[in-house]
Amino acid sequence: MTGKKYSVILLDADDTVFDFGRCERAALRSVLSVSGLPSDGETLAVYGRINLKYWKMLEKKQITKEKLRYARFEEFIAEKGFAADPAALADGYEKALGECAFLLPGAFEACEKLSEKYDLYVVTNGIGSVQRSRISRSPVIRFFKGYFISDDLGAVKPSAAFFEAVSERIPGFDPASALMVGDSLTSDIAGGINAGIDCCWINPAGLPVPEGMKIDYVIGGLSELPGLLERI
Repeated sequence: MTGKKYSVILLDADDTVFDFGRCERAALRSVLSVSGLPSDGETLAVYGRINLKYWKMLEKKQITKEKLRYARFEEFIAEKGFAADPAALADGYEKALGECAFLLPGAFEACEKLSEKYDLYVVTNGIGSVQRSRISRSPVIRFFKGYFISDDLGAVKPSAAFFEAVSERIPGFDPASALMVGDSLTSDIAGGINAGIDCCWINPAGLPVPEGMKIDYVIGGLSELPGLLERI
């Protein structure tokens, strides 16, 4: 361990604090059911694959957030051969998703314990209206000093502009005393590294650390973070 001490912890939202897979499935089943469309496992998997592709495109600045909202449903409908309005599905899905705030196992307890020693902030690329709704209705909101959403900042992770905007909004922010925690190598970890912030990768699948990528810590889930920081 490094012996470093942190004062600020930046936490990604989905698949770090929130169980996005569960939220996504619940929201998609809801909107598909209302539209009279099947919501079996294979159908949900198709949407999940397409959705992930578009978010990766957003990270690379290959698509805008507004385009992403509807293009993913246009491709989903085309691939499944559904007769449906992509805009209506997209709007219904976002509304339903905003009402889903399922936490990952141990996330509540971890946030509660971390908040006793550190200033916690959520940093997320999610759609603004959806993320604000989910975060505000979650029981962990009480443990955070604030949250930063890409829509509000005008930049997305992993861009330098995103992390610059975050640092400007946190009083007395010092990259040397901050820790970025997230599950995405291309968004959370790459962004933190580029911003000069130590990074903790949430890696539940136990994947190998990419060669040449400076990751300071690796854990299986947020529940392990309080213990890790106590050992530093």
